Amino acid sequence: MKLLRRVMFAFLVLFLTTTLVSADDDPPGRVARLQYIAGSVSIQPRGTEDWVAGSVNRPLTTSDNIWADKDSRAELNVGTGVLRVNGETSLSLTNISDNTVQVQLHQGTLNLRVRKLYRGEIYEVDTPNIAFTVQKSGEYRFDVGSSGEVTLVTVRKGEGDATGDGPAVRVRSNERARFSGGTSLAHEIYEAPGLDGFDDWCRVRDRREGGYYSARYVSPGVIGYEDLDEYGSWRVVPTYGAVWVPASIGPGWAPYRYGHWVWISPWGWTWVDDAAWGFAPFHYGRWVYTGYWAWSPGPVYVRPIYAPALVAWFGAGELDSHSVMATVGVHSGTESRSFPGIAEAVTISVM
Repeated sequence: MKLLRRVMFAFLVLFLTTTLVSADDDPPGRVARLQYIAGSVSIQPRGTEDWVAGSVNRPLTTSDNIWADKDSRAELNVGTGVLRVNGETSLSLTNISDNTVQVQLHQGTLNLRVRKLYRGEIYEVDTPNIAFTVQKSGEYRFDVGSSGEVTLVTVRKGEGDATGDGPAVRVRSNERARFSGGTSLAHEIYEAPGLDGFDDWCRVRDRREGGYYSARYVSPGVIGYEDLDEYGSWRVVPTYGAVWVPASIGPGWAPYRYGHWVWISPWGWTWVDDAAWGFAPFHYGRWVYTGYWAWSPGPVYVRPIYAPALVAWFGAGELDSHSVMATVGVHSGTESRSFPGIAEAVTISVM
């Protein structure tokens, strides 16, 4: 039995390596999670001409486009920051990579909250008038009319630089800058106005992040950890330390069973879980089986790496072949492969 498990594990590693050869080299360790939708929100994945309905937990990356229709809103989480768009807003993800978040706001309203700005990390918002680079963590708002002639930059907290064809313009806390005249950087700066309905909604969403119990066990760059408090609980087990256990799951539940796979370049086949909490536990850390399924997040002090398509299963221990049915997280086409008696999920990075 032990020999069989070793052979199965060797087969899985070989299968993973072969599958990954066709994927792009060195995919980024960051992604944008579409984590909230109100109304009608559409996405256009890069390399396609068709728009499709956005879905919660859908990973988004470089060259993807987002459209929030009238009276609609959406929220994207990139780990160290959150982007929120209001109705009738068109946004392109220009560059989502390890140290860069760059987006193009074509029209509409974007709220950007940078929770933590690491040394060397870049947040940039481009509009028809300017390129705005964030210099400090804080809260920023950008408004672009449908004609694209005027850009409003409101800094509630923090500061940043607008660049174009002239000298850079610094916008500081509690200031609003109005840019017009193409990319000439012609501007006016005045006191930031009071909050409107969209600002209030953003503040309510921000307050969700205060005092999360899960923050004790999860690195702050893990996208989606904010959902864990509401949908499960933490336990300490001798072998793995602190693990998170989902609540309200039916009998026979197992990871990677309720959801679907989508092809997202450059990673490959990527799991999109149906559960509201189903982002962090399926793209970071590993699932373990200790008489029940639990998620082990990994060390808190390590900056997390997003690697969704590199999932394997091993380590059944003394469980018999009827104890667990798990699905290997690597697929060919839309077919999934299942192996009985394989109990523990881990993420394997093939460099």
